[in-house]
Amino acid sequence: MKVLDLRCAQDHRFEGWFASEEDAQSQIARDLVQCPVCGDHAVSRLPSAPRLNLSGATPAPEAQQALQALQSRYMKAVRQVLAQTEDVGDRFAEEARRMHYQEAPERGIRGQASREEVRALAEEGIEAFPLVVPDALKQTAH
Repeated sequence: MKVLDLRCAQDHRFEGWFASEEDAQSQIARDLVQCPVCGDHAVSRLPSAPRLNLSGATPAPEAQQALQALQSRYMKAVRQVLAQTEDVGDRFAEEARRMHYQEAPERGIRGQASREEVRALAEEGIEAFPLVVPDALKQTAH
């Protein structure tokens, strides 16, 4: 098993696990690898050194650790939103209005809406915000 450090075009850093170096290069070239934070397929390999257990080894820079912690919290929050909301698909604006005007029970919903629909909702006093859900979280795990 080969563990590689990867980065997407938005500079999100993550690990990829592959059967071999050739497998990694093949999957990256065929756009099969995507960023777990934003779903970007423009992934490149970062230089990495072997991991050795040395007593004098220094930890990763604080900024890198903070970025990884932030990405981890974001993924946890997205998973929580997905678990605790109902996917109403492209009926999002319609369902948000029904709840706002007390025509449907209030509950957590998610779905798709155009910019115009979101703008119209805001004009009616209905708040909505975008949530980037990586493709890997949109599918059922095998």
